[in-house]
Amino acid sequence: MIPTQSVPEILGRARRLVEPALRAAVDRLSPELRPVAQYHLGWVDPDGQPVGGDGGKGVRPALALLSAEAVGAPAAIGVPGGVAVELVHNFSLIHDDVIDGDDERRHRPTVWALFGVGRAVIVGDALLALAQQVVLHPDELVALGDAGPEPAAAARACSAIADATAQMIAGQALDMAFESVPGVDVEGCLAMEAGKTGALLGCAASVGALLAGADEVTVAALDRYGRELGLAFQAVDDLLGIWGDPVRTGKPAWSDLRQHKKSLPVAAALAAGGHQATELAELLAVPELDEAAVARAAELVERCGGRAVATEEAERRLASSLAALESVKLEETPRTELADLARFVVEREF
Repeated sequence: MIPTQSVPEILGRARRLVEPALRAAVDRLSPELRPVAQYHLGWVDPDGQPVGGDGGKGVRPALALLSAEAVGAPAAIGVPGGVAVELVHNFSLIHDDVIDGDDERRHRPTVWALFGVGRAVIVGDALLALAQQVVLHPDELVALGDAGPEPAAAARACSAIADATAQMIAGQALDMAFESVPGVDVEGCLAMEAGKTGALLGCAASVGALLAGADEVTVAALDRYGRELGLAFQAVDDLLGIWGDPVRTGKPAWSDLRQHKKSLPVAAALAAGGHQATELAELLAVPELDEAAVARAAELVERCGGRAVATEEAERRLASSLAALESVKLEETPRTELADLARFVVEREF
């Protein structure tokens, strides 16, 4: 058996394989859009000069490559899928920053804050369209040789990406709608997060297998692994959105509470009942919270059990994700690496 790699090695290999193809894809954008996309991805500064920025950990591309290897194909066959899910993910980030009014991401001005809302919207649109092109015409971007996907496999992958994107957008729409309602139950919150986060991670974790022509049962198990991982990831992200260290998250403390997001800890706290839950609901009904009010809201969420519920949900979904990997026959080394990557994603410090 081939020795497994550590998570940093897995992510580093994914970046080395996927980033050249991702850069080649972005280079196809028009001159008006290309530098804005490159800035968002951390490759250039606002003036278009190259920088050694942080483009993110690259978990989604790593999942795409490992899913190809898990069904016995070379990692290279998953590269178009890794590029595509990364493009879709970044389309969503650019648009989310506009929707949320966030003016900073990864300790830099967001695209809309620097270039304007109009350019941010159209660059996000361009990345979404590019994701489909990459999967349908991979040979134009990646030197895959004999490892390239069959046309039928590419069509299946393209369909899966489109479906996951639609589910992600629907989840985002629910997230926005929840901001203006007084209360959301835990089930509704989880349904929203299954679309907003789970769908694309499920696609990332199965798109390599799709490109490799794997059977439907195996693809479904890998998709389930990714979706459950997505819910675990989102539970941790919800915790970070309230109690995360701004140095690590790149966002202000209590940012989700400032935006009145009905994240999992908030939904669980509101559902707890009692005078503290009532006080929390009254605070969240105030359009603009000052520092004292948002600090009190964070305290109430914890006292009402919201933090504990989200922590337990992350652990439960991680266990379900790992069980999905054991439900089908996969190559042992990539199976182990998928499990290690899942634990890494969920057990982030906060």
